[in-house]
Amino acid sequence: MLIQTRTFTVEKGNSDKVVERFSTPGPLEEMEGLIDISVSVNKKSKDEEEVLVLVRWESEEAWKNWEKSDAHIQGHRNSRGQEKPAYILGVNVNMYEVKTVKEGKASGKQA
Repeated sequence: MLIQTRTFTVEKGNSDKVVERFSTPGPLEEMEGLIDISVSVNKKSKDEEEVLVLVRWESEEAWKNWEKSDAHIQGHRNSRGQEKPAYILGVNVNMYEVKTVKEGKASGKQA
């Protein structure tokens, strides 16, 4: 399993805009090998908010297939030259190869 995280730091009061962007249906959900997408918000700071987008893939190959897919490439072409919204202060992207998973009693239940 491969996990990609995108952590958006946004101005206070703007996390809902990022959440909405990742909650709208799109071509990503139709990709083979996509397990799920989770979007979480941290509003603990007085000055800013964080939105964590966690995308789980069955494998690195599944993620690579998305990266080179027509839908993904077209999405980047469509946004080329556009400035990121001013309320987005920064974005940090990471990839993790999952080495082990331990399931608890609530495994299979959704939050």
